Amino acid sequence: MIIVPGQAGKDLCDPELGTTRRDILRVGGSGLLGLSLGSMLQLRAASARASEADAVGGKGGGPGWGKAKSIIMVYFQGGPSHLDLWDPKDNVPDNVRSVFKRIHTKVPGMDVTEVLPKLAQVTDKFTFIRSMSYTPNGLFNHTAAIYQMMTGYTTDKVSPSGQLEPPSPKDFPNFGSQIVRLRPQNVPMLPFVMLPRPLQESGVVGKGGTAGFLGKAYDPYTLYPEGDDMDMTKMDRIKVDDLRLRPEVFALRLQRRAKLRDALNAGMKSIDQAVSDYKLGEYYDQALSLVVSGRAREAFNLQAEKAETRDLYGRNTFGQSCLLARRLVEAGTKVVEVVWPKVANSDNHSWDHHVDLTNRMRDRSGPMLDQGLSGLIIDMDRRGLLAETLVVAVGEFGRSPQKGVSTSGNGNSADGRDHWPYCYTAVLAGAGIRRGHVHGQSDKTGSAPLSDPVHPGELLATIYHAFGIDPATIVLNHLNQPRELVKAEAVTRLFG
Repeated sequence: MIIVPGQAGKDLCDPELGTTRRDILRVGGSGLLGLSLGSMLQLRAASARASEADAVGGKGGGPGWGKAKSIIMVYFQGGPSHLDLWDPKDNVPDNVRSVFKRIHTKVPGMDVTEVLPKLAQVTDKFTFIRSMSYTPNGLFNHTAAIYQMMTGYTTDKVSPSGQLEPPSPKDFPNFGSQIVRLRPQNVPMLPFVMLPRPLQESGVVGKGGTAGFLGKAYDPYTLYPEGDDMDMTKMDRIKVDDLRLRPEVFALRLQRRAKLRDALNAGMKSIDQAVSDYKLGEYYDQALSLVVSGRAREAFNLQAEKAETRDLYGRNTFGQSCLLARRLVEAGTKVVEVVWPKVANSDNHSWDHHVDLTNRMRDRSGPMLDQGLSGLIIDMDRRGLLAETLVVAVGEFGRSPQKGVSTSGNGNSADGRDHWPYCYTAVLAGAGIRRGHVHGQSDKTGSAPLSDPVHPGELLATIYHAFGIDPATIVLNHLNQPRELVKAEAVTRLFG
């Protein structure tokens, strides 16, 4: 049995120090357990190395391979209408036509609606995929669609309403968790951050936003400031207390962790030998460096930005979240997911436009998207960050071509559109993605792709490809069953 005692006379009930239960590590039957656990860890280490080798050297190569060192996913949860934003249609029936006028952009063939005047000026910096498309399994409501978009997998357990169960350790991992597992950090910085709120539909919170069966070690750092979702000062009240250590706590923690490692080294040589393959000392040092370096705390300090830069993004939760995403990437974060700050099934700034689409998109959600996304692309480009950062802006589906009809069991007004996964639009920029380009074409009413359809799984495969990760890389799920990262191939024609 191995026992690591705590410090006598110290009050270890302090939450920063942990409870007294954490001061004693007891491993029963260390002789037999040491051998079996050591062997198990050795096998896992070998499996991890083989998996990473496959990811790096598998079916890689080709346009865009390995161009990305980081990614910002701007996620429009709720599903924005492609017809009213970036795939306008003319000469269509009144119940299909958008009330918003078509406007020309910097690039011929990349017209948008009048809702996006700022984005119209930067179409030379990104690609439109106007042929995002999939056929859903059962009702196509938000939770199931979000889960597919974020993990590349569907689930068998879909309720009659289309919602899923709450997050589970059995879930497939979010793509960001897979990336930071296969591409570990080489700087003391948070590897994966999600902000400013969780993925959510009604009471199902966080589905598709966790590391699932990879374990909590690969979960995102969630940055959800308190306050109303649309509070203009919300992002200025970010708390990063968990990235600080009080000076009097720091030395004590180091001493206790040193004792723990010494006890393990002395009492279980086989385990020590096995875990040496994991370079735990290196990972421990990186984690400690993150806390003491201040790198993350500085990245969170939006007040350090010039007023004109903050204005470029828009003084609202979405705009300032996009700005913070840029700061995080600049500081070394690999994956940032900016989730639209209004949940599905809500009103006003939400993209779930079943009713009152015209007013809500013109006065609320549209201007926020236009300024925030255009500001991000402009700022990333002028700083040179688009060279190695992939920017992806997409929702879980588009909206129905016909207004006032029900496609998902929801009620819709004459000025509302229902869910539509069969055809919608995504925006991609950076990391070798072609500039001023349109991939795919929708039909006359925006109902289905006419050419080059792109499934959400193919979009994720393209993201993995950009990181130099073979999408077919095998990962073991919670039952130790082999599964591909995603069952799809990268769309390499998106790269120039």
